[in-house]
Amino acid sequence: MNQLCYITWGPSEIAIQIGSLSIRWYALCWLIGLTLGYFLMRWLYKHQKWGDEKFEPLFLYVFFGVLIGGRLGHCLFYEPQYFLSSADHFIEMFLPVRHLDDGSWKFTGYQGLASHGGVIGMLVGLWLYIRKTKMPAWVVLDNMGICSCITATFIRLGNLMNSEIIGNITDVPWAFVFTRVDPWPRHPGQLYEALAYFCFFWFILWCYRRWPKKAGTGLYFGLCLTLVFTFRFFIEYLKEVQEDFESGMLFDMGQLLSIPLILIGVWSIWRSVGKTNEEIGR
Repeated sequence: MNQLCYITWGPSEIAIQIGSLSIRWYALCWLIGLTLGYFLMRWLYKHQKWGDEKFEPLFLYVFFGVLIGGRLGHCLFYEPQYFLSSADHFIEMFLPVRHLDDGSWKFTGYQGLASHGGVIGMLVGLWLYIRKTKMPAWVVLDNMGICSCITATFIRLGNLMNSEIIGNITDVPWAFVFTRVDPWPRHPGQLYEALAYFCFFWFILWCYRRWPKKAGTGLYFGLCLTLVFTFRFFIEYLKEVQEDFESGMLFDMGQLLSIPLILIGVWSIWRSVGKTNEEIGR
């Protein structure tokens, strides 16, 4: 294969270096995605005339829910044989450190966050938030469905900058050669997902602007889950398996975890049919 036809990809993981302080592209993409989601959610609360006292606690519940859920999801779904094999490895699930062979501990940051675990963690965080604020549950879920895809877009761009979650070897002209991984041209699966989630974001936002009183019926939460995880199910066929145990499976772990979320999404859309939320715009 002619390597000159493909995109050579191997950027530094460091986006900003100030003295000894370094900020990685992955962390920066997470920050951008969360910031955009935060301001969009604030706009939704104001547009729907919910008070600031309802909005202010939300970010911390979502942030910690996604972070903890994403981390535990990666550890338990994809590497349980490592993280459950000893007390030291179990500690590594919760702390951003790695126990080295010489007995020392090394700060590594949180390496490995699973999107399915992040969704589960987000839902737990939202449940706690709803209990505290008494917000209508379906309003919160629909608003999260409107915002989530823009954050997911930047998370996948962070994966692209890290050269992780790579695609299968291919000869398509837009293939990427991930030089930090191997010399072969591969599908840029992270870029496919980022572009898809960006399109889903604008589609769901357009639907909301057209039908604002459907927020609170489950429509936008359902659209988000159905679109994202249906795409996630099929894009897995173009991606390298993340762990060896997935090699002999009919469906890989990402696909298996997507199925119940797709079903929840379809059910949410179905329950919204013929409903409007008269509290919105009150």
